[in-house]
Amino acid sequence: MPGITGLGHVGIYANDIMKQRDFYTRVMGLEIADEDLEGRGMCFLSSDPEREHHEFVLMKGKEAPEGAKVIQQISFIVPSIDDLREHYHRLLDENVKIDRIVSHGNAFGMYFFDPEGNRIELYYKTGFKVPQPHGDPIDLEESNEKLLADAKALIPA
Repeated sequence: MPGITGLGHVGIYANDIMKQRDFYTRVMGLEIADEDLEGRGMCFLSSDPEREHHEFVLMKGKEAPEGAKVIQQISFIVPSIDDLREHYHRLLDENVKIDRIVSHGNAFGMYFFDPEGNRIELYYKTGFKVPQPHGDPIDLEESNEKLLADAKALIPA
């Protein structure tokens, strides 16, 4: 069977592409790699356009009833616990309601919703092999050392 090396990018439809574009660039910190807002209504976003042209695409024209659940979640990796913590404070400053912050053991995840109700996760990979599903609430104000020690303790003997 031919192999797959990873997920290249995800694209979602948006009711208000400009509001979504603002959220994902200004609040989340993604960069615009390219866009055609007037023609096709597309915005290509990347965490690092030099490395990967786009990882996330917004496209105008969402055709789903208000409140329809069409996306389970979209997850973005952060490089450190400190970055996760900085995003936490940034989201609070933007009055974004954070749904939950948990330790999966193998990662620390923070869940919230974008302006159109899509569930977003920011997560830091701990590197610990903990069976899933697992999700204990955590407090990001605790020290990195304590968070990691608690996650490591979840590794099966």
